[in-house]
Amino acid sequence: MKSYKYLSLSVENGVGTLKIERPKMLNALSTGVLEEISKAIDEVSSRQDIDVLLVTGTGERAFVAGADIAEMKDKTVFEGRTFSEIGNDVFLKLSTLRQPTIACVNGFALGGGCELALACDMRIASDNAKFGQPEVGLGIIPGFGGTQRLARLVGTGIAKELIFTGKIVSAEDALRMGLVNKVVSFDDLQNEAMELANQIKKNAPLAVELSKEVIDAGIEMSLSNGLRLEAEVFGSLFSTKDQTEGMDAFINKRKPKFEKN
Repeated sequence: MKSYKYLSLSVENGVGTLKIERPKMLNALSTGVLEEISKAIDEVSSRQDIDVLLVTGTGERAFVAGADIAEMKDKTVFEGRTFSEIGNDVFLKLSTLRQPTIACVNGFALGGGCELALACDMRIASDNAKFGQPEVGLGIIPGFGGTQRLARLVGTGIAKELIFTGKIVSAEDALRMGLVNKVVSFDDLQNEAMELANQIKKNAPLAVELSKEVIDAGIEMSLSNGLRLEAEVFGSLFSTKDQTEGMDAFINKRKPKFEKN
């Protein structure tokens, strides 16, 4: 396992936990943090002992409070665009990671922090979590995918309201908007995320991986093209050991034993 300066990666029973560890800066995303997240995603992708990845921040105050404004303040037009491209490349890599990802939002998820959560497949929030894209108050727009992923998740009307006003919403409001899957107490956050991860990883790994690919690809297609993609992938799985094992286990009323990818 690699060592990191700004984050940690641990593994327990097939569940990896990627934790941003920059507490004095409320886990703000600097270029250095983004580069390490990219390297950690590469490590997770290559490891066979990680079936599901949890993403969180250290401490009780912040998941990730945003991008590092002190670093951004004096950037030129070119440097600003490059910083956005770096963030977008990292978060795209996260969103297309073969393993399912769950954001465990343990406090402020603002700006780049909200965008990090959006890049995960699912989001569980503690009841003290806060969400927002307040960039317009700084004279900029969301630059790590917020204008694109937020609208796809909650609809353009809600996304425009959050981005145009820059307002910060509670975990319960985020739940009502469809921004998060579930809200729990801070003390229960890790356990709830682990329970969800365990529910996922008991299933056929390749089927879960391909389900993610088809959902993410299909949302960019017309319905007819998405259905064709679904049928093609559905059919392809009938050539796998997992399909044979899963259906045989069902018929014989036993628990399936799936192979690793």
